[in-house]
Amino acid sequence: MTGSQKRVEQITSRDKDFAQWYTDVVKKAGLIDYSGVKGCVILRPYAYAVWENIQKVLDGMFKQTGHENVYMPLLIPESLLQKEKELIEGFAPEVAWVTHGGAEELSERLCIRPTSETLFCEHYHNTVHSWRDLPKLYNQWCSVVRWEKTTRPFLRHREFLWQEGHTVHATADEAIEETVAILETYAELCEKYLAMPVIKGPKTKNETFPGAAVTYAVECMMHDGRGLQAGTSHYFGDIFAKAFDIEFTDKDNTQKHPFQTSWGVSTRLIGGIIMVHGDDSGLILPPRIAPTQLVIVPISMHKEGVLDAAKDIKTRLLTAGIRASMDMSDQSPGWKFAEYEMKGVALRLEIGPRDLAEKMCVIVRRDTGEKLHVALNGLEKEIARLLDMVHDELLERARKNLAARTFDATGLDEMKAKLEKKIGFARAMWCGNAGCEQEINEKTSMRARCVPFEQEKIADTCVCCGSPAEKMVIFGLQY
Repeated sequence: MTGSQKRVEQITSRDKDFAQWYTDVVKKAGLIDYSGVKGCVILRPYAYAVWENIQKVLDGMFKQTGHENVYMPLLIPESLLQKEKELIEGFAPEVAWVTHGGAEELSERLCIRPTSETLFCEHYHNTVHSWRDLPKLYNQWCSVVRWEKTTRPFLRHREFLWQEGHTVHATADEAIEETVAILETYAELCEKYLAMPVIKGPKTKNETFPGAAVTYAVECMMHDGRGLQAGTSHYFGDIFAKAFDIEFTDKDNTQKHPFQTSWGVSTRLIGGIIMVHGDDSGLILPPRIAPTQLVIVPISMHKEGVLDAAKDIKTRLLTAGIRASMDMSDQSPGWKFAEYEMKGVALRLEIGPRDLAEKMCVIVRRDTGEKLHVALNGLEKEIARLLDMVHDELLERARKNLAARTFDATGLDEMKAKLEKKIGFARAMWCGNAGCEQEINEKTSMRARCVPFEQEKIADTCVCCGSPAEKMVIFGLQY
């Protein structure tokens, strides 16, 4: 159709130039606008609505497991940040500082939070005194600032939205259990709601979050074979507790340091959704987090009964809990079809005089383009079924892409050759030596994504040095 074809021409082909395709989709779908500060973007209503739906799902999961929302200050005194040297060294190049209040120079610089571990530690120092005060299971929804040199919509902003969870426990076992449980929560979010398959496991020491004892990650593959770190969960042990002098009196009446965790996901998930599911016509949003799951387009709505029928359908679907909208604008049907394809709305419902006479409507799937003739009677159940089908098939398609772009490598030359042929994830054995990990990165540009929980022994020796190896690692190019 003409309108759709014209709109598609404005988007670079995904297979021709993936980076430009991504930028085109972000702009044409009305997700962001650029602000006057380089690297800081405006999330337009459609993008923010996606984030709100992700937030609603995840916040519900956290509260089901006893977590409470709090809010910490935006500003952190430099002296407080310096208490944990490893953390400040890790973030030093990205920290933004406030040096003046009005016209007056501050006696101490204030950091605009890049993350809030130090603030939570100060709070724990003041509020944790007895084993009865533990655990504290906190989460906050906020923005953070990291002065990235190179920015890209959703993937790397200088200011971005996220949630950061922070918990403190009486024992190491409890803290480790919390860290892994949150990782599973993130995996459930990605697969059950975002239709993005994940690989789960700890990071290597080189890739571990500054100050953490262990960092666990959920890694996702984008359509072009590159990896995206979708979420991380960190076990800190008692490192921060010792640095910030956090102690509690245990049941045996002895003073002990508690054990901490932190974990987070951000609006980069929206970038992941775009790159996993989108196509040359624009977005394809997983229906479970889409602001609009179905759009109703009345055909010949000036004809008797059409508009009333469309309004009735909308009311029925909204009552059934389906996020439905209706386009009553004076744009042509072809323009509307292209517009909602661009925005990735999962289902389009068309109804005109002929459909009304037959007590039917036409449903068009955004992901496949399939047209279905559906009876108006029992429409709610059929729409719900189709939405679940769209989710399941999006997830399966992404799984197939992950499988097709994952390869085994037993040597660096093999790894390089396969990567040059097709970008993807390399499964390779590693001896555990940081020098080998660095050499792999230097020679292939691939970084260790994670050490997957599901291990396979695909060789006896390290892919780099040939020494005995026990761990299989996923290596990949990254966003």
